[in-house]
Amino acid sequence: MSHVEDELTSQPECWTRAAQEAAGHGDVLPRAGERVAIVGCGTSYFMAQAVATLRERAGQGETDAFAASEFPHGRPYDRIVALTRSGTTTEVLDLLDRLRGRTRTVAVTADPDTPVATAADDLVVLDFADERSVVQTRFATTALTLLRAHLGLHTDAAVADARTALDNPLPEGLVDCTQFTFLGRGWTVGLANEAALKMREASLAWAEAYPAMEYRHGPISITTRGTATWMFGDAPEGLAGQVGGTGGLWVSDDLDPLAGLVRAQRLAVAVAAARGLDPDQPRHLTRSVILGPTTR
Repeated sequence: MSHVEDELTSQPECWTRAAQEAAGHGDVLPRAGERVAIVGCGTSYFMAQAVATLRERAGQGETDAFAASEFPHGRPYDRIVALTRSGTTTEVLDLLDRLRGRTRTVAVTADPDTPVATAADDLVVLDFADERSVVQTRFATTALTLLRAHLGLHTDAAVADARTALDNPLPEGLVDCTQFTFLGRGWTVGLANEAALKMREASLAWAEAYPAMEYRHGPISITTRGTATWMFGDAPEGLAGQVGGTGGLWVSDDLDPLAGLVRAQRLAVAVAAARGLDPDQPRHLTRSVILGPTTR
């Protein structure tokens, strides 16, 4: 079993622990009414997108998500949340350094013995969700679970659904598809983005992601026999039928959308195996992006 496969199967236990510990971090995580930005790189950025939408729609306060390298320094915020598994990502550390003394910052990380421990004002450590793999799975979803629980939006049903996602077989024919499109609405747009990234990282698959309503505005033209369109959450009316009419494979379920992401992670590993690839050795990638002066 690969590291990534082993780690993704541990997510139900990680989520349960994160939800239990969320209350203990309430003094450093965003408070209701604060204007907040959530930042990260790669997978962490997509989790930031999901959390930002959840928080704002829950009435907790204006919330934005940014890639750390694209943070708008002209905007005022009460608190910045940085998601960083490794604690060493250059763009995140550079941003926290620039924000020091201006805006309160909290980093959610898997490793406290890294530069982020001193770069951020506050630290939330999820070391039980750390990973050996380059391809992120459990840390990302555990960080999201922590923040969902902090917002009062996590339920035990999500954990039960994650176990279902791990136990049930993938839809027949899905692994053999040549192209994958992931769709979301609201907070699940971030999950769709992450699912597509997992496919590209682990299996070198042609994968894209869009807000579900935007899919009709051009991207549906690539859908045909041998392609798959995967919906996170409730689909717009009539969309499943439109995809079926193209000959493409429509994929959806009644699981909590975060559990649906676990299923997409399984797909990425399965497609990698079918293509003779090692998901623990993704092409051109390292566990953390650390940039020198000439590559910034």
